[in-house]
Amino acid sequence: MATPLPDGPAERSIFARLVDDAGALPPSDRTLAEAVAAHRELRRSRYADLVGPLLVRTTSLGDLVDGMTQGARRSEPLPVIVVTETGIDAGFVEEALGALDGTPVVPVGIEVGPGTDWRALLDRRLPLAVGVPRSEHLETAVADIAREASDDVPLQAVFRPRPSAGASWPDEAELAGFIRTSIDHDLGFTLSGGILHAIRGRYPKGGQEQEQHGLLNVLVAVRWALNGDDVDELVPLLAEREPSELVQAVTRMSTADAAITRAFFTAYGCKRVMGPLRELADLGVLDLSEEAAGR
Repeated sequence: MATPLPDGPAERSIFARLVDDAGALPPSDRTLAEAVAAHRELRRSRYADLVGPLLVRTTSLGDLVDGMTQGARRSEPLPVIVVTETGIDAGFVEEALGALDGTPVVPVGIEVGPGTDWRALLDRRLPLAVGVPRSEHLETAVADIAREASDDVPLQAVFRPRPSAGASWPDEAELAGFIRTSIDHDLGFTLSGGILHAIRGRYPKGGQEQEQHGLLNVLVAVRWALNGDDVDELVPLLAEREPSELVQAVTRMSTADAAITRAFFTAYGCKRVMGPLRELADLGVLDLSEEAAGR
């Protein structure tokens, strides 16, 4: 049975700059130049207000600068979030950032993996997202980041809601625990990959079906966590596969609800930016028309 459309779309501000473009991160079927071109097209489109910066690995920055400074004319500035690979030394990251000075590649944020000496990067005064471990040490790591966060030091946590080498897929209980912990420590967070669809479910990926979290599920869970719901109450929201209640919950959020939800869930990376956005449009949650973009 088709899901009935809501009376009207959700507050557009709920989705503003929500989806960071991970199209340049490996593994990818695009070259770096193709990923940059696709990102620029998105930023010129009527969806531009929904799209965050391009995510680029530290080790790709040199090639990116070379590609943008060839020829007589330099490319227009490209805002990027610099993503470090696991195990990369903070000194290498600092050196790579320094090499961007005076180039068209403009770092607007840094994302580092668990175990990186992130404090060494604080002098950059760039928004810094710090990966937390998927272990019993998660709460300690979140608390550690929260202690350093301030208006002068924009810090947030990063959680990866996808399987990784040697680790299983983080289920709804694990994701709920991260959300609850971050909010308890008054710390914003971003999610790194793994959310390719609007609603939780099993979807084809890499030639087989894979369990995946849903974007609407996460937005609703964050809002309910801010209302005081505990992990056990957030788990069913993240596990929900029927769109109706999630759609109703998001479309009923006020501007104030949207603002506080996004103050904590700041963004997430996705390789195919328009995939989840089009699904949101199909559900009636998001208006992708030119008229809506111009309001």
